[in-house]
This record gives sequence, C-alpha cells and structure tokens, in this order.
Amino acid sequence: MSVENGCLNISAENSNSKEEDEDNYSRKEFSYTSFKKSLRLPESVSDDEIKAAYKDGVLKFKLAKKESAKKHEPKTVEIN
Repeated sequence: MSVENGCLNISAENSNSKEEDEDNYSRKEFSYTSFKKSLRLPESVSDDEIKAAYKDGVLKFKLAKKESAKKHEPKTVEIN
C-alpha cells in the first residue's frame, strides 16, 4: 500500500504450487493471482494517518481527517 499524489494505491500478489508424485506419474499445479487498485483520496484526508488491517479475507482502512478539516462548522441549507 502506498499514497502518492493524493491517490491510495493497493496491490497484492499470491502464488501457490502443489506437487504429487506417484509410481507412474507426476503432477504439478501452479497458480498466481495479483491485483492493483487505486483510489483518489479527498483533500480532507491526512496521508500520514492511514491504517489498514486484513482479517478473514476483508481489507479494512481507517482514514483520518486533517485537523483543518475537522474544525469546519456544518453548512445549513434552507429549503423553500
């Protein structure tokens, strides 16, 4: 995982191999998977405080807001 130019880049690779030897044959299996994902981060996210955890096949992120973004008052919009 990396953050570059306001973009969160996630990538992973996995490879497996299995081999069976019997009296009159030999079998080998190989598998390889990979993925890449890039997400544009909002301006209000602090690049230095991003945390990630992988558990039970689920990748979770915690994104912290910058202090300057936390101080804004909510904007009220009147509906006519």
